[in-house]
Amino acid sequence: MNSTPTATTGIRTDAQLQQMARDHLWMHFSRQSVMTEGPGVPIIVKGEGHQIWDSHGKRYFDGLSGLFVVNAGHGRKRIAEAAARQAEQLAYFPLWSYAHPAAIELADRLASFAPGDLNHVFFSSGGGEAVETAFKLAKHYWKLAGRPTKHKVISRSIAYHGTTQGALAITGIPGMKSMFEPVTPGGFRVPNTNYYRAAEMGFAGGTPEQFGLWAADRIEEMIQFEGPDTVAAVFLEPVQNSGGCFPPPRGYFRRVREICDKYDVLLVSDEVICAIGRIGEYFACDAYGYQPDMITFAKGVTSGYSPLGGTIVSDRIYEPFAHGTEYFPHGYTFGGHPVSAAVALENLDVFEEEGLLDNVRTNSPAFRSTLEKLMDLPIVGDVRGDGYFFGIELVKDKATKQTFDDDESERLLRGFLSKALFDAGLYCRADDRGDPVIQLAPPLTIGPAEFDEIEQILRGVLTEAWSRL
Repeated sequence: MNSTPTATTGIRTDAQLQQMARDHLWMHFSRQSVMTEGPGVPIIVKGEGHQIWDSHGKRYFDGLSGLFVVNAGHGRKRIAEAAARQAEQLAYFPLWSYAHPAAIELADRLASFAPGDLNHVFFSSGGGEAVETAFKLAKHYWKLAGRPTKHKVISRSIAYHGTTQGALAITGIPGMKSMFEPVTPGGFRVPNTNYYRAAEMGFAGGTPEQFGLWAADRIEEMIQFEGPDTVAAVFLEPVQNSGGCFPPPRGYFRRVREICDKYDVLLVSDEVICAIGRIGEYFACDAYGYQPDMITFAKGVTSGYSPLGGTIVSDRIYEPFAHGTEYFPHGYTFGGHPVSAAVALENLDVFEEEGLLDNVRTNSPAFRSTLEKLMDLPIVGDVRGDGYFFGIELVKDKATKQTFDDDESERLLRGFLSKALFDAGLYCRADDRGDPVIQLAPPLTIGPAEFDEIEQILRGVLTEAWSRL
């Protein structure tokens, strides 16, 4: 470390930034070797609408909203100004025995969007913390209810629910857990809703609706096997992200709700990605017709202009804490931060004034049909998703659905696709936490013309990828 750090007094050159990154920046979920042994990383310096620019001035289509975050688009001056106004008035104060207007107003607004009796908002800094909150609250609730053995949680295979030590018990991706074992005990996995790979999960065959009921019944089977008196909650994303956008078959969540009610198990709708318009509703559980006991949210609530997350809970779960001396011994320094809450309120104003939910509902079918044109390519096995949230699964053999082995996937995704898509002007996600997929989650402001642009870039790059294979 330098003994006399130099203050930043002007715009750094790309070479200077790359060297500083090599020396000091540890990126998230990234191989540091790309900086220490390679040419460095793209440095993004500007965003406007659905476009971003790098430090060389090259423009890209942000096909992932940063990381499923910038739902209202980049460069919203009014949102930045809302942050500045709040910072000038009250930059920070905690929600520990005190409150401030921005958090109060935001909690009221979010509760008005949530279904049924989900009326109480516990703020955090982001999505992983929101899941951690829900996990701890479920266990605390059952202890207060006189049922302390209910501590286990059920989630789905390949599902991502966060990386905190508690949330890792819910995350269903073995490769993200093994190096941190032993993780918090009590997490159990059931099949996800990937209809394309249903046979590989043991489904004997049938319609998507029949598969959905089969998958839901595996939750009941797990509850029975572990014992209903030991299971606290089921954590499910409305559309599962990891693995490549698995939407729920019709009737799936209705059956899950019946199972949870039957065995007195809490249902947590993890909407860190799906909430705030990604599926065309403020909360995606409304899109699929179910009412959970808790909802987690983050990402799109501020469109990324400031960090914020939270957990919305039902009157039932809140009731034991509403009287007497009982309290939830849990919290975060920056949960419900005044600036973040003000940003969220302004972001929601943008949603309402510009009709972004209607835009998603109206244009989602066109987005799907445009992406489905790629099904004529031999490397594309499946296109799936909902709202403005889609995954494209890549296969080695379309007829048999044969996927790529680990070495082939490494060469395809990291050796070629990620860089080729970026070079072609599209920022998206090439992922192999399940089978190899390309994920798309663009800002909610775009429409058919932009769908065509995305499809054309994907077509060119995927055609070249197949020729290389």
